[in-house]
Amino acid sequence: QTQLLGVLLAAASNFLISVSLNIQKCAHLRLVCQAKQKSYYTSKLWWCGITLLGLGEAGNFTAYGFAPITLVAPLGCVSVIGSAFISVFFLKKAMRTADMLGGTLTVTGIYLLVTFAPNVPQELTARQVQNYLVSWPSLVYSILEIIIFCILLYFYKRKAVKHIVVLLMMVALLASLTVIAVKAVSSMITLSVKGKMQLTYSVFYIMIVLMATSCAFQIKFLNQAMHLYETTAVVPINFVFFTTSAIISGVIFYQEFQSAALLSVFMFLFGCLLSFLGVFIIARNQKEEHLQIPFIDCGHIPGQKLTGKIQPDSHSSCYGTLNKEDDSVKNQS
Repeated sequence: QTQLLGVLLAAASNFLISVSLNIQKCAHLRLVCQAKQKSYYTSKLWWCGITLLGLGEAGNFTAYGFAPITLVAPLGCVSVIGSAFISVFFLKKAMRTADMLGGTLTVTGIYLLVTFAPNVPQELTARQVQNYLVSWPSLVYSILEIIIFCILLYFYKRKAVKHIVVLLMMVALLASLTVIAVKAVSSMITLSVKGKMQLTYSVFYIMIVLMATSCAFQIKFLNQAMHLYETTAVVPINFVFFTTSAIISGVIFYQEFQSAALLSVFMFLFGCLLSFLGVFIIARNQKEEHLQIPFIDCGHIPGQKLTGKIQPDSHSSCYGTLNKEDDSVKNQS
C-alpha cells in the first residue's frame, strides 16, 4: 500500500507538471499576441502554471519517500505523454498518430514497471543511509561516477566539446546523485513526521547539501543543452539518460533489486524499454515552434526614406544587414 501510494503520487505529480508547462506556454503565447508587450511574470496565468509546477515537484519529492527510485524515476514519462495530449486542449494542437502510438507504448511500459517493480521496505533511517554510504558497492560506484564526470568535464571545458551526449551524460551523472540524496532526505522527513525523529543526524544535512548542489549544476548543463540543441532531441535523450542513471543508482546504492526474481527484472527492464520508445516517438515527431520574426521596415527608421523590407536570418549572428550591391543604399548611407 505504501509503494502504491508512491506510484500514484509520482504519476499525479508528473501529470500536474505537464499541465503547468502547457499553462506557461499558453501564457507566453497570449502575451506575444498582445499589442502592448508585457513581461511574463506579470501574467496571472503564468504564475498559476508556476504554482502547479512547484506542487508537482513537491509531489515527486514526496513520492521518493514511499516508492523505490527504480519505480519513481521512470514515471517521469507521464509528463511527456501528458504534455502531448494536454497541448491538444491548451494550445489547440492536432492529435497525431505518433502521439497515439507513443502514448500506447508508454502506458504499457508503465503497467509493466508498476507490476514488476522491486518490493522493498521504503522507510530509510539515518543509520541505514550511513551504512549505504560506506558500503563498498556505493564507494566503487561513486568513484567511477566522479572519474567519468571529470573526464567529460575536461572535454567540455578544455576541449570545448559541447556535443549533446557529453552534456546530457553530465546531467545524468549529477541526476543520479540528486535522486540518491532526494530518496534519503524524503525518507528521513517522512519518518520524522511519523514520530521517529531523523533530523538530528548529520547525514540528513549532508544529503540536503548534496541534493541542492547536484541539482544546481544539473540545471546548468541541461540549460546549455537546451540552448544549443532542439527540444525534440534533448527531451527523449535526457529522459533515457536520467532514468537509466537513476535506476542504476537505486540498484547499486539502495540495493533495490537484491532479492528480485530474474523474470521480474527482465519484465521491469522491458517496461523501461517500451517507455523509452514511446517517449522517443512522441518527442521526435514534434515540430519545433518558433515565433514569427517581423520584417524590418527601413521606411520607418528615422532619417531614412527606404521602403524595402529585409527579412533577418534567425540562424545568423547578424540580425539584419543591407546588401552591399544595392547602389541606392550606398548613396543614402
